[in-house]
Amino acid sequence: MTDILDDLAWRDLIAQSTDLDEMRAQLAAGPVTLYCGFDPTAPSLHLGNLIQILVLRRFQKAGHRPLGLVGGATGLIGDPSGKSAERVLNSEETVAGWVERIRGQVSRFLDFDDGPTGATMVSNLDWTGPMSAIEFLRDIGKHFPVNRMLARETVKARLDTTGMSYTEFSYVLLQSMDFLELYRRHGCVLQTGGSDQWGNLTAGVDLIRRVEGGSAHALTTPLLTKADGTKFGKTAGGETYWLDPDLTSPYAFYQFWINADDRDVEKFLKVFSFRSREEIEDLVKQGADRPAARVPQRALAEEMTTLVHGADETAAVIAASKALFGQGALDELDERTLRSALAEVPRTEIPPGDLPPVVDLLAASGLCKSKSEARRTITQGGVYLNNAKVEAEDAVPASGDLLHGRFLVLRRGKRNIGGVEVTAS
Repeated sequence: MTDILDDLAWRDLIAQSTDLDEMRAQLAAGPVTLYCGFDPTAPSLHLGNLIQILVLRRFQKAGHRPLGLVGGATGLIGDPSGKSAERVLNSEETVAGWVERIRGQVSRFLDFDDGPTGATMVSNLDWTGPMSAIEFLRDIGKHFPVNRMLARETVKARLDTTGMSYTEFSYVLLQSMDFLELYRRHGCVLQTGGSDQWGNLTAGVDLIRRVEGGSAHALTTPLLTKADGTKFGKTAGGETYWLDPDLTSPYAFYQFWINADDRDVEKFLKVFSFRSREEIEDLVKQGADRPAARVPQRALAEEMTTLVHGADETAAVIAASKALFGQGALDELDERTLRSALAEVPRTEIPPGDLPPVVDLLAASGLCKSKSEARRTITQGGVYLNNAKVEAEDAVPASGDLLHGRFLVLRRGKRNIGGVEVTAS
């Protein structure tokens, strides 16, 4: 079997862990059952969650058995880790719907066969729901000293500022009980998660030791940051990149990786790609030798978009990327892909009727600061409408130029793209 811990260490995917030597011995002895939990606090998982899903996938590829836990119960409470204020509680109906969506998302990345490494999806509502408050307090609560819980960094930070309800204070007990139940039901001896989960993970390890006298382990991945100081998996405006194509289009998802900073791309390849060490090192070298070609970014964008959205969507977004910059036929793009692509560039909306002059559209879309600048740019031969060079300053698009009856693609020079959409009256 692949030495998964060595691979994770090379990929900088180990932040904290319990006894690594003991963990390594267990992993070498045969298939180990591990789990990671995903709370349904939104209708989709995001790029940060993808790190944890792929860690499960790496363990499975190395010969171990992953459990994907969806927090049907803990999602009703909300993890206070990393939060400066109390979460807004969602309704049971909302959480139940999100549970099913997230169950499906996690399932796409794991193999569910009947062998010893076949994955299983579970919901902690299955064992938490039937439990009475008295059972919970007697069987679980008695193993958690209040002084130790008060010393937790998450709790201390909140008590010093906005305070914390008993609901969120009890979250660690619920997550610890999950580990105990999976230990009992599936022989699960390892829990993985982000570094902000370390306290929750080790509390579960301790609960297993106290209740069952058994040995279990915890392993966390580091918080992933970008070289420019912005949050990983966020747009410049702070919006989240989701795994759901209806929340983040495959085109926007692909562009996230294409636009990765040269200083970040090696890190991203290690964390997300399933390429070998030699392949990654070769891609990084190509990036250093020819930075303008963005070879590692393109390789990563294609791999990740295929993994999350499938080969057909990836082919469509690559075709759209090429067509926008004059390397393909815009009229061959399907409407959904073209709309998604134009949503990522400066654009303007116009009402139905006679189309305005190109000069007006250049200024309205933001590709040119003014109409006079737009005229100069046209005169200099630097403006394209649907990839055809605009020759006249007074050029006006024809209704036949509208792609899918509603879109125009403007380009200034080689790289600056703008969009126009005719909206319904």
